[in-house]
Amino acid sequence: MFRILRKEELAPSIKLIEVHAPLIARKAKPGQFVVVRVREEGERIPLTLADWKPNAGTVTIVFQEVGVTSMKLGELEEGDQLLDLLGPLGQPTHIEKFGIVVCVPGGVGTAPLFPIARALQEAGNMVITCMGARSKNLLFWVDRMRSVSDEVLISTDDGSFGFHGFTTDLLKQVISRGTKVDMVFTAGPAIMMKKVAEVTALSGIPTIASLNAMMVDGTGMCGVCRVMIDGKTKFTCVDGPDFDAHKVDFDHLLSRLSVYKAEEKAALERYLERRGAK
Repeated sequence: MFRILRKEELAPSIKLIEVHAPLIARKAKPGQFVVVRVREEGERIPLTLADWKPNAGTVTIVFQEVGVTSMKLGELEEGDQLLDLLGPLGQPTHIEKFGIVVCVPGGVGTAPLFPIARALQEAGNMVITCMGARSKNLLFWVDRMRSVSDEVLISTDDGSFGFHGFTTDLLKQVISRGTKVDMVFTAGPAIMMKKVAEVTALSGIPTIASLNAMMVDGTGMCGVCRVMIDGKTKFTCVDGPDFDAHKVDFDHLLSRLSVYKAEEKAALERYLERRGAK
């Protein structure tokens, strides 16, 4: 069993848990994820590793409460245990000295990009972070990103903090001021990553996107997480989650992410009704 040692609310509906999982902590690398099951009857959900401490034997997971399972996970407290925690899964992010690297996290995408930015800086890269959220109250880990970046630019959709606009606007600013960007890494909502890829394609900047496809087993057996990369079917869980953003069929990804929206909404409504009745 995997005990929750620390819990923190980073922003409304965004929570952090630090879990005792020494074997995973020992093997974890930037870009990898775990599959979590909260209870016996529950579903399995993939969550990116936001940090890990091999000596302490802990892993840090940041998640947003959007559906039944993530809400049940958010209800757990320090001292509670997770039923299953499988990982580390997925291919680690390829890290080398590229030169000037821009990291573009949106929303909860800040969590998976933190260890990537840290590893990139440790490899000798100059790291510029263009991070954003819908509003100021949804921003988190700004100081942590500053600690692993040479420069941090911040935007909010509503203009409540930083630049009034989107992360793609910040990325355009970095490119337009003449900075020779050698590589871009992005994580967050699929539509945001699509826009990032469109911006960098115009300038011929290599771009890696951490995809957030639906997933069940996480080991390549079920095929639920399939995505189209350069016209070929790939599995996010074993071939990714990192892919060349210029080869990703984002329209296909967005379509698959919306397949069960009605069922997810109905399940959430039933769950909230039952919770309210207690």
